[in-house]
Amino acid sequence: MPENMKKSKLTAVAAAIAAAVVAALALGLEGCTVDAQSPADARARAASDAEPDAAGQTAGAPAGGAGKGRKAPARTDCATAKCIALTFDAGPGKYTAQLLDILREKNVHATFFLLGKNHVVPRPDLVRRLSDEGHEVANHTWSHQRLDQLGRDEIREELSRTQDAIAKITGKKPTLMRPPQGRTNDDVTEVSKELGLAQILWSATAKDYSTTDSELIKTRILDQAGRDGIILLHDIYDGTVPAVPGIIDELKKRGYIFVTVPELLAPAKAEPGAVYRP
Repeated sequence: MPENMKKSKLTAVAAAIAAAVVAALALGLEGCTVDAQSPADARARAASDAEPDAAGQTAGAPAGGAGKGRKAPARTDCATAKCIALTFDAGPGKYTAQLLDILREKNVHATFFLLGKNHVVPRPDLVRRLSDEGHEVANHTWSHQRLDQLGRDEIREELSRTQDAIAKITGKKPTLMRPPQGRTNDDVTEVSKELGLAQILWSATAKDYSTTDSELIKTRILDQAGRDGIILLHDIYDGTVPAVPGIIDELKKRGYIFVTVPELLAPAKAEPGAVYRP
């Protein structure tokens, strides 16, 4: 091959690599354009807003507290406790009933980000069971399209169809959503705010879509677990649900208390449109 042709080929390859790197960087930066707040920041802000005024009344609280003869429901204070939230995406699926049996046995409540089209609609009994057993039912879009690649009308349809499908079963629209692949931008944020949905990301993932090795899934999660963490798993893959008992047992040994995402943020309430990430 002539020298000038070799140089031309090398230049073309280098240009292609450079373009790929730039594209990857741009994609990564796009996913970071929206500011995220941690559960600790959300709690601290809520606690500051709720400081008693000169009359001794907590801001935003009704006079008289919980009322005569009634006690406010007890909750775990994640400002002092070692909390962690277990979350599951893309269900309900064929393993969800088994997972719910495990969670009931372990006395753990989780947060489930559900897909509408092929999961919520054909499995209303599982959605109802999730809600009835005290788990947080949340939105993971209608058909798992990347929301940051859609226009506002399409984003709205992806989220609102699942909102309506869940509400038809449980009587309540979700207040939390998780964007597929964690990808969000200003348009996603605005539509989420309009629909009353906070965006929930994560701090630990097993990439369970890439393996059926339950022991590996467990190890990956345990290695990443931390206080105020949000664990991302999928209850639709073969290796995931069998890993859950070991994850729960080991984290309980380490002193963790399992909570739902709203409990992790309390006393703050998830703010529509806001992005939360540990």
